[in-house]
Amino acid sequence: MALPEQYLVTTKNLSAFFNSLVNAQPPAKFTNKFLEQLEFKSTNDRLYIGVLKALKFVDANGVPQERYFRFIDQTQSKQVLAEAIKDAYSDLFAVNKKANEMIAAEVKNKLRTLFQGAKTDNVLTWMANTFHALCNYADFSQTSQSREILTIKNDEPQVEEMKDGQASEKMTHELISKKITTEMHYNIQIHFPETRDITVYDAIFKSLKEHLL
Repeated sequence: MALPEQYLVTTKNLSAFFNSLVNAQPPAKFTNKFLEQLEFKSTNDRLYIGVLKALKFVDANGVPQERYFRFIDQTQSKQVLAEAIKDAYSDLFAVNKKANEMIAAEVKNKLRTLFQGAKTDNVLTWMANTFHALCNYADFSQTSQSREILTIKNDEPQVEEMKDGQASEKMTHELISKKITTEMHYNIQIHFPETRDITVYDAIFKSLKEHLL
């Protein structure tokens, strides 16, 4: 199941936590000690590490991963988080493609169905609140937007998935690389005269053969 079981008991400091990550030097390993250096000293704050693992910002040992380093680039922090959320909660987005727009109560109901009674009501509430708070901080407006474009390959139309920023370049390349040919077709109509003389028709077909065929 692509649904993280990590959650926060309180989300009131979530924005402050992410802001602190952006402004801090990445640690060699994300530990409780590093959390305290960021001024998150409550026992509840330790749950942030589990959330970072679920989002694949750090690995199972707390070592920062590629996504973590992309996140601390302030020009794309919220977009990277949105990407991580869609990855971690893919089962939820499979139920509702706009799960990030649901309110916490709606998220809780979806989670109740997906976990099939395996979680208590309190845990479902914390999970839903965590997801909702993450989505509020993230920016989903530019995450993995893709569109289908029609290209010609081996004389057969094929539909390819292209991400934004690639589609226009791909289409330009295709248009430049393809040869444009023009074919002209003629439609000749012959109106036969009304006559019973077969030699008239023979003469017409003989002239067609000599001049057109």
